[in-house]
Amino acid sequence: MVCAAVSLAGGSATATATSLSRRPALDLHSRRLLWARAMSHVAPRLSSATVGAPTPDHDQRPARARAVAAQAGVRQALISLSDKTDLANLGNGLESLGFSIISTGGTASSLEAAGVNVTKVEQITHFPEMLDGRVKTLHPSIHGGILARRDQEHHLEALNEHGIGTFDVVVVNLYPFYDKVTSGTITFEDGIENIDIGGPTMIRAAAKNHKDVLVVVDHHDYPALLKYLQENQVDPQFRRMLAWKAFQHVASYDSAVSEWLWKQSSGGDIFPPSFTVPLSMKSTLRYGENPHQKAAFYGDRSLSLVNAGGIATSFQHHGKEMSYNNYLDADAAWNCVSEFENPTCVVVKHTNPCGVASRQDVLEAYRLAVKADPVSAFGGIVAFNTTIDEDLAKEIREFRSPTDGETRMFYEIVVAPGYTEKGLEVLKGKSKTLRILEAKRSGKNMLSLRQVSGGWLAQESDDLTPEDITFTTGSERAPTDSELSDAKFAWLCVKHVKSNAIVIAKDNCMLGMGSGQPNRVDSLRIAFRKAGEAAKGAALASDAFFPFAWKDAVEEACENGIGTIAQPGGSMRDKDAVDCCNKYGVSLLFTGVRHFRH
Repeated sequence: MVCAAVSLAGGSATATATSLSRRPALDLHSRRLLWARAMSHVAPRLSSATVGAPTPDHDQRPARARAVAAQAGVRQALISLSDKTDLANLGNGLESLGFSIISTGGTASSLEAAGVNVTKVEQITHFPEMLDGRVKTLHPSIHGGILARRDQEHHLEALNEHGIGTFDVVVVNLYPFYDKVTSGTITFEDGIENIDIGGPTMIRAAAKNHKDVLVVVDHHDYPALLKYLQENQVDPQFRRMLAWKAFQHVASYDSAVSEWLWKQSSGGDIFPPSFTVPLSMKSTLRYGENPHQKAAFYGDRSLSLVNAGGIATSFQHHGKEMSYNNYLDADAAWNCVSEFENPTCVVVKHTNPCGVASRQDVLEAYRLAVKADPVSAFGGIVAFNTTIDEDLAKEIREFRSPTDGETRMFYEIVVAPGYTEKGLEVLKGKSKTLRILEAKRSGKNMLSLRQVSGGWLAQESDDLTPEDITFTTGSERAPTDSELSDAKFAWLCVKHVKSNAIVIAKDNCMLGMGSGQPNRVDSLRIAFRKAGEAAKGAALASDAFFPFAWKDAVEEACENGIGTIAQPGGSMRDKDAVDCCNKYGVSLLFTGVRHFRH
């Protein structure tokens, strides 16, 4: 990383500088003349032969030069930037306020190109950049000027003794480590060389001494910084906020380095002994799950989530701002619909899919998904895994509830991987408040985190699909091909339903589901009530095994005419389930995989 530092150095570099506030203010031209006079006393850059044993001239001449500069009241700004956005405005703004700009490398060149007078860091440290740029600003003349407390006389005396001036402003951002290691293939050695050392050190030093040093790490803060300086504001809270932002910036940066190094050295272990999740606020929300709860939405900057897709990175084309519950429901709908390869529509209410259908004709899939539970679908979230064109948009806009054939269906959110220009135009006409989201397909092999009081639970994401497992026939009657297909569809749906979960499906369409009940029998009864007569000959999937069969869920399912049951198995009474299905001529499949969802 090319480190260019613009140092804002305060005038309190010596003990005598404490009286500067009583001196008449000098204009910018006078300040520059005095600064030039001071720099004329600077000793030539030392050779490696003189580093260990400085001469008396080397000790005294820089001290005299810095003392002259301090007496002149010249403030210094140290700037070290990788991202040079708005650098010219910053440099010119600081210079117009009487600051001397100190910098190195590319930043210095950019400032000079913008017409800003720049002093090279090596003119301050009297030491050349070395070790291929690894050492540039790691020097007492830099960090002494940053860390010295202006209210401590012995600090100022130490600076005076060594000819070190103070910095009033430090503006630094860091090597683009995150961008480098996520841009594609990068060697371990290249990754290591992109770890910034000098930058974080300056940021932390300035943030620690924020009472005397303004530290800026974000170009969006440049206008506020210049305004603060121009108006000679005295606002401790402003300084503290900049310091907080600086430490947070470094913490996020270090978390990326730590995550990358763990991946390089852990041998595939996804659970490090400790780790930091870098969260960045994307928006404040009107309220949380309920109106009395405050809330905000954060994006996750973890390296593992780069290009992972999902609702957090979706783009909102239209509608009212997203709420806390909107995000939860949209995430549930998108994760479910992303599981399917064929054109599919998923309708979600309170994070549970209440309608799912797959068809080559996505319009038909949409109608069937709503029909599964039109009462629940009203006010829900509709998700598609195909682009929404004009025809589908019209169907979404005009479709009437199957309950009465008159009421136009209302939705909170529509989410899809893309929209045609006309499709988006038509859909926007449905409602001013309808939230229209465009999202990338959710990634696989993610680390799933969930908070509990005082801690967090971490687990692998549940990415298994029907193609990843074996459906083993446990009953005397084997399923037909169409029954097996129905069972796989129901099994894929049930993994997205809150436990205890039951899904009844046929012909790639959910007919009914029961969710979130403390016992499996109640969930089963809810599912059958929703499915009605269509359940006869259909497939039933359970997220976990049936603890009982006779006069319980299995027998009740058989008596209601179900054709195939898919369940994980593993109960001590699995044989009872087999015997029960054999009695009723039902095909029983064991998946060996549980799908609890809490």
